[in-house]
Amino acid sequence: MKLYIIFIIVCLTSLTGIAQNSGIIRGSVKDKNTQEAIIGAVIAPENSTEGTITDLNGNFKLELPLGSYNIKVSSVGFNTETKYNIQVISGNAQIINFQLQEDNIALKDVVISIDKEKQVTATDMFTPLSVQQLTTQEIRSNPGGNFDVSKVVQTLPGVGSNSAGGGGRNDLLIRGGAPNENVYYLDGVEIPIINHFQTQGSSGGAQGILNVSFIEDLKLTTSAFDAKYDNALASTFVINQRDGNPERISGSVRAGLIETAGVLEGPIGKNTTFLVSARQSYTDLLFTWLDLPIRPNYFDYQYKVTHKFDKKNSLTAIGVGNIDNFSFSNTANSTPENVYTTRSLPYYNQWSYTTGFVFKHQIEKGFINVIASRNMFQNYVDKYKEGLKNPDEQTLKLSSAEIENKLKVDYNKYIDGWKISAGLGAQYVKYNIDFFSQITNEITDGSGNIITPAQTITTNSDIEFFKYGAFAQVAKSFFNRSLLVSAGARTDMNSFTNSGNDPLNTLSPRLSLKYSLTNKWALTGSVGSYYKLPTYTSLGYTDNDGNLTNKNLEYIQSTHYVLGTEYLPNASLRFVLEGFYKQYDNYPVSVENGISLANLGNEFGAIGSEDIVSVGTGETYGVELSAQQKMTKNLFYVVSYTYVVSQYAGLDDELIPSSWDNRHLISATLGYIFKHGYELGLKYRFAGGNPYTPYDEDVSRATYMLLGSGTLDYSKLNTLRMQNFNQLDFRVNKKYNYKSLTLEAYIDIQNILAFANQSMPTYTFKRNADNTGFETTDGLPIKQDGSNGIPVILDNESSTVIPTIGVMLEF
Repeated sequence: MKLYIIFIIVCLTSLTGIAQNSGIIRGSVKDKNTQEAIIGAVIAPENSTEGTITDLNGNFKLELPLGSYNIKVSSVGFNTETKYNIQVISGNAQIINFQLQEDNIALKDVVISIDKEKQVTATDMFTPLSVQQLTTQEIRSNPGGNFDVSKVVQTLPGVGSNSAGGGGRNDLLIRGGAPNENVYYLDGVEIPIINHFQTQGSSGGAQGILNVSFIEDLKLTTSAFDAKYDNALASTFVINQRDGNPERISGSVRAGLIETAGVLEGPIGKNTTFLVSARQSYTDLLFTWLDLPIRPNYFDYQYKVTHKFDKKNSLTAIGVGNIDNFSFSNTANSTPENVYTTRSLPYYNQWSYTTGFVFKHQIEKGFINVIASRNMFQNYVDKYKEGLKNPDEQTLKLSSAEIENKLKVDYNKYIDGWKISAGLGAQYVKYNIDFFSQITNEITDGSGNIITPAQTITTNSDIEFFKYGAFAQVAKSFFNRSLLVSAGARTDMNSFTNSGNDPLNTLSPRLSLKYSLTNKWALTGSVGSYYKLPTYTSLGYTDNDGNLTNKNLEYIQSTHYVLGTEYLPNASLRFVLEGFYKQYDNYPVSVENGISLANLGNEFGAIGSEDIVSVGTGETYGVELSAQQKMTKNLFYVVSYTYVVSQYAGLDDELIPSSWDNRHLISATLGYIFKHGYELGLKYRFAGGNPYTPYDEDVSRATYMLLGSGTLDYSKLNTLRMQNFNQLDFRVNKKYNYKSLTLEAYIDIQNILAFANQSMPTYTFKRNADNTGFETTDGLPIKQDGSNGIPVILDNESSTVIPTIGVMLEF
């Protein structure tokens, strides 16, 4: 199959006789604050005489020679906006949309009078700081990203990841926060699951679900959150999708070493467009080739349908879903590491979906959104003694489902420079779990009589309740646009927890300021309090007697303080320096081991299904420095350094380094476009070693034969650190344009310099010389209590280089 694809590439590269010389850019231009179409806006490439204007509906179409362009849009009464590195190809129209910020300087005698010593305040009045944005081209061409949004954002300032500990996961750790402190929105619809092989009760996973071909832009906000977003403690990810091609049926097909994906788009009648995609992995073939025992496979789909009733009313339907399967197979070489993997990891199957509808109605100087959505996550986890699928030796069984039905309404108005937003939201939630775990074997005497029975944990619950909230936010510029002030508040309630119906418990005010010293320098600052309801795995936990023990939990609180400065030497180059401090209260803490749940979530499976109390505290603080150069003269780069300290306290109320306390994060991404369609990308990441917890040697010895892994000693929580993480990724791709077809071939190599990176060390027993069993101290078969086993700690270092070769056809 792979040789066949390479043969196709070679053949197509010789077809220069039918090359195409031009392509299409199309899209729309709207007022950012009111969403009204802007008529007569000028759209033109930088340093070019070609261009066009928007029609009566704010739409435009621009034909340009093939290549990369920076597209500028201008209109009287609005700030000019530029989008960088727009790739014009022959295979499909590039659809880009602009939203211009109104220039509210008074117009006198039809002469625009602007103080050139003042900096334009912000593209988003509600979030004037702690914001990073990426375009679809930056996501698609990111080295080592493999078309995965979660991997791409790991290079942004303040963003750490569990992959920086060698874990190969997509956990996003924003400014030292835990993985489940982030929220994700797709066209206004919350998407709880964005990764395959999700850890229930946390976040992350192994591979992103979202198709980057749909994405128009992504905005990461690490503080000063818009009040419309609930449950955000560390960040909000707001992703906007483009509409489908309104002129003709088109699409793309992408094939690589581990997956194949296809996209189809086009019109459905005069006022309706669609986008639909599907992706299937064949990672089992890759892991067979690498002679690893794991066999992960996944499938996902995504769609967007947009219908415009008239100029004032539109309806958008979106959906995304996945099916994941994780199992095992025999390997050619039975190494101790492979045996450990098979014994320690569970089988699990997951599926999830989110579907939503967004109705937008234009009003005078504003708009109203009505958003209805439903999401479901089903999780099955099974583990067996010896790693073999024998029902009589099952040690772990979990079957769980999370369902949310949501309705939100927000009202948005822009009057005399005031931007106003307010809204209400309600959710109907269902959660069920059937859980069994055996944590110790039974102990017998020499005659087989039971001295101590096996210890097990059983949870079986089915809960349902309502969540509801309200918010309001206003923003305005003062002193001739020198000072931007944004203020808001929200409250969230629920019908499940004992104190859930008190709106004052979660009243979360926030204030952000941005002061422009000159047209290049600005000072920024914010303070805000944010709340999140504990996870459903915790809320739905029952003890062995069937009692719901966690109804007294409180909302987790995080209070942010941020101060920074921004320097803009020119429109394409941006420097940002920010200092931050976050304080946590009411964090869930395990009653059994006394640790904060903020330290958990870096492994596959599920967390939080245990007796917990809301007594934990924490703090993260640090400084970020970043520089971002948009594409100019064929070059773009993003460089950032973050110093971050992350500490949480458990039952002992003592702040200690968290599992995400990297201290130092460095990232750099560089892209360069050569002539004749060649593109080069480099990405470097450095992270200080993650803290980790040593094993309890006595308990690990006694339970290893049952659990297949060691048991951590939480009295020594995070007292050890892994090695520092280093990785350099390389990417090169080449575009070939033919008549109504574009071929892109790419080579993407992760860890090209083969840096040795460390994952969490693993506890096991020493294997015999031929790896057919365990070596023992007395030469007898291994005992179930492990008393004659020989403990071994595997360092778990890897310098694996992961190459990906693929092709994409756009038509």
